[in-house]
Amino acid sequence: MRWNDLFNRLSIPLEAAGSCLLYLIIEAISRHSVSAAWAYMTEHPVVFLYNAGYILSSMLIAHCIRRRVFWRILVTVFWLLLGMLNGLILANRVTPFTGPDMKLVTDGLSVLRKYLPEWQAVLGFILLGILGLIMLILLIKAPRYQGRMRRLLVFPLTAGVIALFYFGGTNLLLEKRILSNYFGNIAFAYEDYGYPYCLFTTIFNTGISQPRDYSEAEIRRIERSESSLLVTQTDSRPNILFLQLESFMDPMEVNYLNLSEDPIPIFRRLMKEYSSGYFKVPAVGAGTANTEFETISGMSLHYFGPGEYPYKSILKESTCESAAYILKDLGYATHAIHNNEANFYGRRTVFTRLGFDTFVSEEYMPEEDDQTPTGWVRDRVLTDEIHKCLSSTEGSDYIYTISVQGHGDYPSEQVLEDPQITVSGAPTQEMNFKWEYYVNQIHEMDDFVGELTAALSEWPEDVILVMYGDHLPTMGLTVEDLNNRYLFQTEYVMWDNMGMKKKDVNLASYQMAAEVLDRIGIHEGTIFRYHQARRNSRNYQVDLEMLQYDILYGKKYSYPDGVNPFMKTKMRLGLYDVTLDSLQLVSALDHTYYIKGTNFTPSSQIKLNGEWYDTVYVSPTMLLITGTELNDFDRISVVQRSNSSTHNALSKSYDRACYALYDTNRWKIQRPNRGENADDRL
Repeated sequence: MRWNDLFNRLSIPLEAAGSCLLYLIIEAISRHSVSAAWAYMTEHPVVFLYNAGYILSSMLIAHCIRRRVFWRILVTVFWLLLGMLNGLILANRVTPFTGPDMKLVTDGLSVLRKYLPEWQAVLGFILLGILGLIMLILLIKAPRYQGRMRRLLVFPLTAGVIALFYFGGTNLLLEKRILSNYFGNIAFAYEDYGYPYCLFTTIFNTGISQPRDYSEAEIRRIERSESSLLVTQTDSRPNILFLQLESFMDPMEVNYLNLSEDPIPIFRRLMKEYSSGYFKVPAVGAGTANTEFETISGMSLHYFGPGEYPYKSILKESTCESAAYILKDLGYATHAIHNNEANFYGRRTVFTRLGFDTFVSEEYMPEEDDQTPTGWVRDRVLTDEIHKCLSSTEGSDYIYTISVQGHGDYPSEQVLEDPQITVSGAPTQEMNFKWEYYVNQIHEMDDFVGELTAALSEWPEDVILVMYGDHLPTMGLTVEDLNNRYLFQTEYVMWDNMGMKKKDVNLASYQMAAEVLDRIGIHEGTIFRYHQARRNSRNYQVDLEMLQYDILYGKKYSYPDGVNPFMKTKMRLGLYDVTLDSLQLVSALDHTYYIKGTNFTPSSQIKLNGEWYDTVYVSPTMLLITGTELNDFDRISVVQRSNSSTHNALSKSYDRACYALYDTNRWKIQRPNRGENADDRL
């Protein structure tokens, strides 16, 4: 008997053994340890075999086609790449690779340069290209199965086995509580229930399931339970500011660290003087957008799919009741500010569905070089942007600011030449370097908090400023490492210049907006009124789930005529119009031109007849281009450009009739009469 005949006869046992070996390798990559993967296999054999079944089920498809060798190699490469991707992500953050990450490809590419040296990223793309070429050659050259196919038997049998595994096996293990479809901590869930199962769960288990007793009568019952609330009568409308501080926490809560000085003295003092407490968040080490979603909408992520980002699911399809919408109805102007790219987490689109009037992102900020050693824009640039938003309107403002300075990955080597705060006590010297870098970054963030509150204390209008960390940093922390023994909380402080009474209470991120509105006498919005009336009542979480389902996925009994009243906003990117006033020829020899206008930033770039053109940022009123002579009816656009998105700010056409002779070496292009200034709207 030939070897290939033997392999064909034993193909299924060999595929089963190969799937187990491949899954062991994947877990070793994900856990960054062969011994940890081996312990997982031996201590949880049923879960291990179940996850290996995902690989085996994809291998079994080979029996339905003739190119069996190619298919088995393709499946092996596919699962290995998934394992390597998860391992890479877990080397840089606590949260593993999930279904929503597949929808965050553009964001991943935009921050790849922050996590990997450029040469490593380039090498990775080259290797992927080579791998793709090899797979193409295998598709053409690999041997084909020559035996009888028996499709009428093989096809339904293979489909039946796969269906029995996915549905019957999964449901059986869920009933026996060997698996779970609720992940309180997605990182721990991956470790307990396996990478393939958790990945598939986060892909297909999304949204909020319909509660068992969901009906219009139940929604009316919930509404009646809010009858104790007063009607909104407050004439005063203070400015309401939220400041979400990236990865901000109190390092003194980490019990093994030794710090040369307190890194957050200002924040700590404010917590003693103003309302403060612990701030429960839905993420650890990553997931900024989910803390953001809870704080803006008042909705809990607990009822969504495991690892889900509503920014990448329901908010791509629908608007959502939010603090911005509620305050807009009361006459507030609503602003979002973020010192990172506008398209990160899809915010450029999402914020139009959360009720914001303007969104000032990194592309619209004048700072060019004020960055951390790892390339994130420092938070101190936000003070001026907040001031601009407050100054842009005569009435009250709601401003939601998302900072970025504390973002990981944190370098495992010495990058700070003379750190103000030194750190020791971590398990390794590499971790000491990581903590030292992080602690000095949040010390600068603490200084920014001091500068901001000092500036706002002089503001002539009433202001409430809520500040908090969005999640703990990516440091591999466990509950045993923290004095408070809880991974899913940071701290908050509610500062004001109104003389509000200090009130210390621990809050979840989805409760914070309701608390602020309650403190100033605003009782509006389905979700916010519910929190204000029912936060400490019986069946609080059960009824909250039903309200969230009704608003986002149900028949919207909460709203008149069952119609979502919140319309997508025509949000402006940037606070001010970008204008193009004139073009000036500086040198006829090399065709150098000044582009003159207003509100240019380092992200401003010229498009000439639809093509990108190398642009030099000179000042907020001047750009420079060189190397091409402008001709009749050339179209010039001023564009705010980032790595992951572009934001068209202004475009005009010019013809030679607009030129006026300035002198023998200089042409001045007058601004044409036709064409209007264009502000960047979505």
